[in-house]
Amino acid sequence: MKVKKVPDIGIIREAAARIQGLVHNTPVLTSETINQIIKAKIFFKCENFQKAGAFKSRGACNTVFSLPDDVLKYGVATHSSGNHAQALARAANLRNIKSFIVMPGNAPQVKINAVRQYNGEITFCKPTLAAREATLKDILQKTSATEIHSYNDYRIIAGQATAAKEIFEKVKDLDIIMAPVGGGGLLSGTALSTRYLSPGTKVIAAEPANADDAYRSFYQGRLIPSVNPDTIADGLLTSLGSLTYPIIRQFVDEIVTVSEENIIKAMFMIWERMKIIIEPSAAVTLGALLENKLNIKNKRIAIIISGGNIDLQKIPWINK
Repeated sequence: MKVKKVPDIGIIREAAARIQGLVHNTPVLTSETINQIIKAKIFFKCENFQKAGAFKSRGACNTVFSLPDDVLKYGVATHSSGNHAQALARAANLRNIKSFIVMPGNAPQVKINAVRQYNGEITFCKPTLAAREATLKDILQKTSATEIHSYNDYRIIAGQATAAKEIFEKVKDLDIIMAPVGGGGLLSGTALSTRYLSPGTKVIAAEPANADDAYRSFYQGRLIPSVNPDTIADGLLTSLGSLTYPIIRQFVDEIVTVSEENIIKAMFMIWERMKIIIEPSAAVTLGALLENKLNIKNKRIAIIISGGNIDLQKIPWINK
């Protein structure tokens, strides 16, 4: 029962109505100190304050609560390194159905703990896409659960699009909106909301230089899979999908890459200056601005802080 239509503004508004009360309308914060450093006006959409600690709750709740009971009678299943895993487990728990989650053995402990807290049944596998997909296939055969992909699903994309929708309802006249990119669910949803609600705003994505498959796919005009990514941004290890890539190619203006050094520097800056906890994947956007790769002086820029799920025993500037 896959939805085959690229979400239009009506579908995104339906998603927003569906998930109201299930997720937070997260705050948009500013920091005068960071504005002075960057020499621009930055608006941080704080999805680190979201239910289950990341924007993924939007897409998971939209998808799970849009499906009829007969489709969900055997539960839902997915493979995920963390944020989608816990978001789907939470959504399933709210719907009173089972969730079966395949996670790589090296997934952050904080995300493993959260999945278990939401009654998700975890199966661990080797940290490769092939192992994740094979393990999930086996579980789907055993359980007859419904697969909910972490990003390559238009219902997921519509849910993620609601974050940008909320930004445009709060902040006007934005020159740029930025999101991190891994599988592309958040970025493609952001691009669609921007196209419909603020077409004069540029959409720019940021990606770790050590996991730059989206960057290469975007500029080479063909889908290039992620191979052996090596980045602290553990939420951005996946490849773009067959549904997210065309949306990104059509509606995103630019993708820039960020060094590991500047990801950590940006993360530290937000922790120190804004007093909020974010995970490395959420720092790539500010990291890109610190690298001076964009013409941003005096611009009004919205940044989606994608999540705050980090293992506090492995903070990068402490555990070197």
